[in-house]
Amino acid sequence: MSIEKELSYQITNTYSVLNHFTEKTKTVWLVCHGIGYLSRYFLRHFYHLNTEENYVIAPQAQSKYYLNNQYKHVGASWLTKERTEAEIENVLTYLDGVYKAENLKNAPRLIILGYSQGVSVVTRWIASREINCEELIMHSGKVPAELTRESFQFLKNTNFSFIYGTEDEYLKNGIIKVEKERLKDLFPQNFKIKTYKGGHEFNTELITEFA
Repeated sequence: MSIEKELSYQITNTYSVLNHFTEKTKTVWLVCHGIGYLSRYFLRHFYHLNTEENYVIAPQAQSKYYLNNQYKHVGASWLTKERTEAEIENVLTYLDGVYKAENLKNAPRLIILGYSQGVSVVTRWIASREINCEELIMHSGKVPAELTRESFQFLKNTNFSFIYGTEDEYLKNGIIKVEKERLKDLFPQNFKIKTYKGGHEFNTELITEFA
């Protein structure tokens, strides 16, 4: 009979940044990618922002794999259904490290963005660690079912935005209607929905409005 055991050990992971943090920086972004990305490539979606005023930090999902079974391009995933609770804690601990390393507690204006699977990552982290931010942007992803309105009550002055493409294949068959109603319940104040014509892809044009 096989037995699965558990141990703890220290690992090293990377994260990527765009531009430099200086006295001219007005906005700091913490942006979590979706499945299949590497953080350095996810930053391409933010190249159009003013380089002096915006400093962008992209954490890197730890579970890397080859895309399309071609053993050429590499992507990554934050979580799977395998040992989810333990993996969530690993991810949150990693984000704690990024937060501390970049001194985000003292950021002039902090925007936290999650795209696709990254939405579940950032919302769990914000709720668990009570992370304050000026803007929480949820792009084409769902907030985990275990989070409630009470999970975010500590956020008094945060603006909440849900962005999605009207042709997103992952938000069909009434899913989007249910999700929008749930988000309105989770974030009863300062909540906006922004849409664009398109599928499950990142929309740089709408992101510009937050810079």
